[in-house]
Amino acid sequence: MSDDAWYSYDGPESDVVLSTRIRLARNLANFPFPSCFKDDDAIRVQTLIFDSFAHSSSPDSYQGIEVSKLDELGTQILVERGVLDQNTKNISGSGVIVRTDGKFSCTVNEVDHVRFASFAPGLEIEDTYRTVAQIDNELQNSVQFAADYEHGFLTSAIKDSGSGMKISFRLHLPSLSMSAKMQNIFMNLDQSGFSMSDCFGSGQEKFSSLGFYYQVSTRTAASGNEASQMASILSIIRQLIDFERSERELLSKKRISEIRDYVFKNFAKAKFATFLTLREAIEIISAVKFGIGIKILEGITDKELCALLYRIQNGHLQFVMKSKHFNFPADIAENKTLKENHLRTLVIQESFGNLKIAL
Repeated sequence: MSDDAWYSYDGPESDVVLSTRIRLARNLANFPFPSCFKDDDAIRVQTLIFDSFAHSSSPDSYQGIEVSKLDELGTQILVERGVLDQNTKNISGSGVIVRTDGKFSCTVNEVDHVRFASFAPGLEIEDTYRTVAQIDNELQNSVQFAADYEHGFLTSAIKDSGSGMKISFRLHLPSLSMSAKMQNIFMNLDQSGFSMSDCFGSGQEKFSSLGFYYQVSTRTAASGNEASQMASILSIIRQLIDFERSERELLSKKRISEIRDYVFKNFAKAKFATFLTLREAIEIISAVKFGIGIKILEGITDKELCALLYRIQNGHLQFVMKSKHFNFPADIAENKTLKENHLRTLVIQESFGNLKIAL
């Protein structure tokens, strides 16, 4: 597990946009969809895809493995990083290919034969698309993907046919959430053909998300070509960025005492806690990010806070505990949950080492 993962770098508009993800769904011609596999279809498809990457222009950049051969921890880390879905482990013949820099992954026989995905920090739609498009084009030199002139690329779900593309952004929207504007935003996005969901779990109220982290995605790949689909969601995301920043400015003038109370309570909790659950940690990171954005805290960057959201996940913590030796207090040394919660607290406290109230 690398410390220089893609989410550890700066990205455009990172005060609001955590990350960009673009996925392309493809299926091999002359094979049924995974849900209709018979006999050795899954193995044959997996072999063809793995061989295509092995004969690509940079084969040493990719690592492929059958998902069934991943241990529980490896699977959990890939789920936490958005590479695998939670149920992929149970799909016979599924595989995964990951590029060494972590910016690109490919699942095999998950829902479609192939799903390429590219990740980038912040709002970075063009480079993210370029990554998956280049690999898509290169693999078509060795395999044939199912497509026709009328429907474009053929996929297991009709909504994914056409370009086969799905675009997703992760956003931090505390100001709009605190101003009770998320319900209207959900409804407007739905009417415009986009979907909005939580990133790390639901919040305590309807239309809220844990830590005010939301994911906005395209709903269908059939509405226009790749360029028009990217332009459409990019327009929506830029509007949300402007709305969040405007609301942040308004709150900093009209409700600054409430915001200070909210941010400083979470800062204090992080500083003095011994055990933090995952939900508590996500809420604390969100509050600190809000405090940085509204300029009442200083000493940590948006990229560090984004990376922290991954570093405090259970699988990532288990990896650290497995690879390094820790002297946990004797009363928790045999309790896996308490050890995770304690290590999570230490990771946050170390990351917040230079964090302070802005004068």
